[in-house]
Amino acid sequence: MRLVILGCGGFIGSHLLDRLLVDDRFEIDGWDPDVRKIEAHLNNPRLRLRRSTIRAPGALEDIEAAIARADVVLNLAAICNPADYNKRPLAVINANLFDLHPIIELCSAHRRWLISFSTSEVYGRTIASYLPANKYDDPALYELREDDTPLIMGPIRNQRWTYACAKQMTERLIYAHHAEHEMPFTIIRPLNFFGPKMDYIPGRDGEGVPRVLACFMTALMDGKPLQLVDGGQARRTIISIHEAIDAIMLMLERPEKAQNNIFNIGNRNNEVTMAELADAMRRTYAVITGSPRYNDHPIVHVSALDFYGTGYEDCDRRMPDTSKAERLLGWRPKRPLSEVLLETMTYYHQHYARDERTHGLQP
Repeated sequence: MRLVILGCGGFIGSHLLDRLLVDDRFEIDGWDPDVRKIEAHLNNPRLRLRRSTIRAPGALEDIEAAIARADVVLNLAAICNPADYNKRPLAVINANLFDLHPIIELCSAHRRWLISFSTSEVYGRTIASYLPANKYDDPALYELREDDTPLIMGPIRNQRWTYACAKQMTERLIYAHHAEHEMPFTIIRPLNFFGPKMDYIPGRDGEGVPRVLACFMTALMDGKPLQLVDGGQARRTIISIHEAIDAIMLMLERPEKAQNNIFNIGNRNNEVTMAELADAMRRTYAVITGSPRYNDHPIVHVSALDFYGTGYEDCDRRMPDTSKAERLLGWRPKRPLSEVLLETMTYYHQHYARDERTHGLQP
């Protein structure tokens, strides 16, 4: 099977390559300018890697040639950091919509199966969040179903929704090409994949504000308080990256089940508020380091305005219905949150933690 993978060097792409390249059935044409997470695969003869973006001069022609001889095209290229949504809205819209438009058209022209990674953020806010007292007593008001849940975004001035809207429009383009030109597709809506190589750490291998796990890990490793945005009441479900990759592999193995469907990929049993996640992470770090002082590591509250800037608005809850993936693919996640956090945080500690004495954390 010949695969084209755009964004193969990122978090999800690197784990997907780990799985694909141990199986000699797969040959891969990949694109990514950043290869730090896939260095172990750079000399693999079954990976033809282009260290460039899909916007680079001449890239589109090269991509079309690869698509013409491919069986499947997987798109992982994106800007998907919440800190960018309202601070760099044009870059977010371009990366998640306009840069992908020609890729979708090429897949359609060549009738190639496109597996596109979208986001659970396309659901926006739940119906429950708009009701008095914000009660979650009826699953119909908060549970996310791929084929019938309405997609509810905030007002235009809240540019936090640029990412969600761009991804939603990309989904609609894909579906339109399927409807008019019979392009086979699969859309994946990830729900908080956690695992090694997930994100960067400010001051080590990146700058700015990363996603929540890396923010909390940076605070723990640097001896600074964990910051909860608006009290940390937003709810998320968390799934192991390894179980997410299991789902992708099942899609490749069962195209007749996966094609022309949208799938939520998440673990509804691992739901936490961000406040609960912060507490779970500090307790997990106490286990990893063998230091009980992390059980009481300080947590402070900050406003969304101070943390993200003007135009931020959060999704209240993301509880996925994953019955379609279970029914069609035979996939069901099982790893508990405690196991996912332990593996992920151990990786971060081993790869990034500085000498704690430099932060005055040891007596």
